[in-house]
Parts: sequence; structure tokens; C-alpha cells
Amino acid sequence: MGTVSDVALEDVSVAFGGVPALESVSLSIEAGEFFTLVGPSGCGKTTTLRAIAGFETPDAGTVAIGGEDVAGVPPEDRNVGIVFQNYALFPHMSVRENVAYGLRYRDPPGGGSTEERVAELLDLVDMDGMGDRDPESLSGGQQQRIALARALAPGPDVLLLDEPLSALDARLRERLRVVIREIQRELDITTVYVTHDQSEALAISDRVAVISDGRVEQVGPPESIYREPATRFVAAFVGNNNLLEGVVVSSDPPRVALDARSGPAGRSDVTVPVDIPHATDRAVTLSIRPESLSLVESGSSPEGDSRITFPATVSTAEFMGDAYRVHCEWGGRELLVKTDADEPPDGDVRLAVDPADVTVLDEPQASSRPVEADDD
Repeated sequence: MGTVSDVALEDVSVAFGGVPALESVSLSIEAGEFFTLVGPSGCGKTTTLRAIAGFETPDAGTVAIGGEDVAGVPPEDRNVGIVFQNYALFPHMSVRENVAYGLRYRDPPGGGSTEERVAELLDLVDMDGMGDRDPESLSGGQQQRIALARALAPGPDVLLLDEPLSALDARLRERLRVVIREIQRELDITTVYVTHDQSEALAISDRVAVISDGRVEQVGPPESIYREPATRFVAAFVGNNNLLEGVVVSSDPPRVALDARSGPAGRSDVTVPVDIPHATDRAVTLSIRPESLSLVESGSSPEGDSRITFPATVSTAEFMGDAYRVHCEWGGRELLVKTDADEPPDGDVRLAVDPADVTVLDEPQASSRPVEADDD
């Protein structure tokens, strides 16, 4: 990867009818990187992609591709390939003609013929031998592959993918996202991918940008986004989570008392050591992933075990195939636990969590009910 970012946005703002869609968005995407924009519907991720492509003109800020400011450069001259959500294949053209369409105004890369380039790409997307088929005779997954081949035909510097799998069923989405990732790695092409599916973003990306209300909440590798959320929104949106309010009751060493909604004076007898210094009496939110909570036998505390334990009551247990998703009640609050226990837990239980698996967020949380991801 070079010293100059392949795609860079600096303080980009876009508004529609006076309503902000993007507010001072800055991103730096390296050459050959698979970079994903993820967020809920209407958050601004597609607008960001369209600004890179040239379909939206920023009201402020700059967009650069390959170190060059592309302000005023029309989409057809930006050397980017685009795959839209609906594929936009031409029904009156054959598969071969659809792939070749991108070469009408540009010579094939490498000096070969159009026919050779089309054959190469059909082989790359595992559609060899289907060049004479009509797009309407293909499955959704096959149409997606043809749209990808067409976008790649001119040899673009950057590939832009706008929710390319959203119209497919879950099992096919999982298969095709692997195909897209393999093709991207083989071609080593800088790729910007838009999705609302958090699991998809985590599975295929080198880095992820989480966007909310036109602003970038966090950028980082999938593991950091999931394990170390920077904001309450990221903690709530990416994957399932338990968000618990707390108050710093000690600064040396720093400890947070969890806020139970029942009990003497509403106080909690559960305190958690944290590794981030905060002023005493500061309100914070603790983020605890369901898989970080364990079910332990009452009274069990092996020597050297630094985990925090507290009692809870099982409300329901859902069998998920490889694990149970257990809804527990503690102190008037609901906690979500993921366990690979052989049988569904029931009744009174004891929960344990390693303080190292607890993330501290400065923002207090309005509700501490577990936040479950929307995988639609």
C-alpha cells in the first residue's frame, strides 16, 4: 500500500433540500483495500458511495482518487466500476453483450481484444459458457456475477458495490460474498462496499466504517469494531449487546457500580474494575457482548479467577443450533447470554464476566435492554 490513499474524502458534506445527508465525513481508503460502509437505512452510506462515483456533488469538502482531486470530473471519467443494488443489466442484450458494454468507450486493459476480456471475466465469475444467455433467464446470483463482470471489464482503479447482495436470500448472500472477496483479492482492486448487514461487513472487510445520521462513528478492522466499540451507537448497532448504565465509584483503582433498577435504594452490589481512568461519580455505559457472559455454578470461584459474578434469573432460552441464546433478568434489567451448554438453562443462575471483556463508553445509555442486531 502506498503513502497516498487510493480514495480519500475530507470533510465531505452533502445536503438534499437543506436536510444534511453527510456532515464533514473524512475517510482514507488504501490501495487494494476492501473497505465497507455499514449503517442503518438513511444513514448516508450510499450517498458517500455516490460522492466517490461522481453521482453526487459535495456541498463542501473534497473527494480524491489516486491522490487527485476529482471535483468536476464526471462519473464516466473517474475510472471506477459500479455494481448497483438492482444490477441494472440490459434485458435486450445477451450476457456477453452486457459484460462488453463497459468496453464501448474504453479499450480492454492489457491490450487484448474485447472478446478475450469478456471471456476472461466470465471465467473469473464462474459464468463461462453462458455468454449467449439472456439476463432474465439467470438466477439472482448469476445476474449479480454478470453485473460484477461488467463493472470490472474496463479495468477500473476502484470498485464500488452498493448493497449488491440485498435482493438475495441469506444462504446465497453468504456464498456470493465469499466469491466477491476472492475476486477482489485476486485482482487486488480497491473496493468500497455498502451494506446494512453487520455480519456481512464484519465477515469480508479489511476495515469497516460505521455511519449514523451522516457522520462516521468509528473506522477500524472488523475485530476492533466488534470488540472495542467507540460509541454507544456502534456497540448497539454491530452485533448483539448488553448496554448497562453505571457510575464510577472509585478512581484508584477505577471501578464502576452497575445501576440496578431494583434493590436497596436502587443501588447495585455489583462493581466492575475498569482499565480507563474516570472521575468519581461520572456516569458511563458498560458494553458486554452476550458471549462474554458465562453461566457458572453457584458458589464456584476457582482460585485466580478474576471474573465478576452476580445472580440472575432465566426468563427464556432460545435454541440456535450451535448455542442457546438466554434472556436473563438481573436487578430489573434484561441481559442476553450466549452459551454452548448442552441443555437450556432455567431458573436462578449465576453470571460471570471477565473485566477484560467489558468496554467502557462515556455516553450514558437511556435503556439497558440488550440490543439485538437486525440482520435483514
